[in-house]
Amino acid sequence: MKCFERLVKSHICSPLPDTLDPFQFAYQSNRSTDDTIAMAIHSGLEHLEGRDTYIQLLQTQTDVQQMMQERMKKIEEIQHSVELRKRNTEEEKSSSVDLFTDLIRSIERCQSELLKMMEEQQKAAEKQAEDLIKELQQEITDLKKRNTELEQITHTDDHLHLMQKFPSLCSRPHIKNWTEIRIDSDVNVLPIKRALILLKKTLDEKLRQSGLKCLQKFAVDVTLDPDTAHPYLILSDDGKQVSDGDIKQDVPENPKRFHDICVLAKEGFSSGRFYYEVQVKGKTEWDLGVARESVNRKEEITLIPENGFCTLILRNENEYEACDNPPVSFSLKVKLEKVGVFVDYEEGLVSFYDVGSSFHIYSFIGQTFTDKLYPQFSPFFNNEGKNSNPLIITPVNK
Repeated sequence: MKCFERLVKSHICSPLPDTLDPFQFAYQSNRSTDDTIAMAIHSGLEHLEGRDTYIQLLQTQTDVQQMMQERMKKIEEIQHSVELRKRNTEEEKSSSVDLFTDLIRSIERCQSELLKMMEEQQKAAEKQAEDLIKELQQEITDLKKRNTELEQITHTDDHLHLMQKFPSLCSRPHIKNWTEIRIDSDVNVLPIKRALILLKKTLDEKLRQSGLKCLQKFAVDVTLDPDTAHPYLILSDDGKQVSDGDIKQDVPENPKRFHDICVLAKEGFSSGRFYYEVQVKGKTEWDLGVARESVNRKEEITLIPENGFCTLILRNENEYEACDNPPVSFSLKVKLEKVGVFVDYEEGLVSFYDVGSSFHIYSFIGQTFTDKLYPQFSPFFNNEGKNSNPLIITPVNK
């Protein structure tokens, strides 16, 4: 009985009517108490199984609803991407039309100048030919006159007159030697070559400018992180300038701070593309690039990709080097005043540009990035004031 009562209290089976004694109930049903309890237990188990099934259904429904929400969110994401791509496509179309319009104007201008030059050369050749023909005609007239005089003198009977005229008539006429004189029938191709070279230069410049403008669309706001700055470095209040102060600053030690003369940006990037520009005007030495978050900051830096750095440096005023492995040294015709840095995280690409001329300087390619990348800066040592100008993060003119 106590077992049955526990089942009732646990809601596994229903209680008996108040008017019926449990033993009578069992007797009238021709069932033993054990049979009754067994059936009650069976009924309770079915109830529990039904309850578990219901809970499982609720969980499945929750999972289905979550999957629906995830897919609806994905639809919104795809639609947003399509809209963004549409806007970007329209911008690129407009930019491409402007570029090709500009190129067509340049080609038409070059063509017009070339045709004008060729016409002027043709007119000059025609004028030269006219002058030569006039000169030849004059000489022919003079020769005809001489021929007439010779004809007359050969039939004269006046020997005295013949002897008087003989020296002048037999002397060589004062005429030009026309053997080497000619009008060149071929068109001078040098102006054409010069025009084409100039056109190519113009097109290259336009394409470089267009290419850099495309990268400038990925411009990000970059601010220097004082917690990473070497103690000798002085940062401006707005976090946009850094220079070597020659004196160790009283700054707290922390794991982010570099042992070498270097500072990172506050902003880190773990995907996508980004671009920023730095003014290096008036400096004789500097480092620019990106560094991985995991770089060793407490030891002397060796600037190579294997150590987490993709860096362009200047030393001794005009010695540029891309710190690749092996390093790539080069010189530039014009000293850099502003450097653009472009990074494509997924492509493993870090590129440097001369902003003034839109010239591509160097690219680190085939890198594999797994952690955050931070813009990296070093104004290098002051060098007794010779390298005192700061590195300045400048706004990007898109």
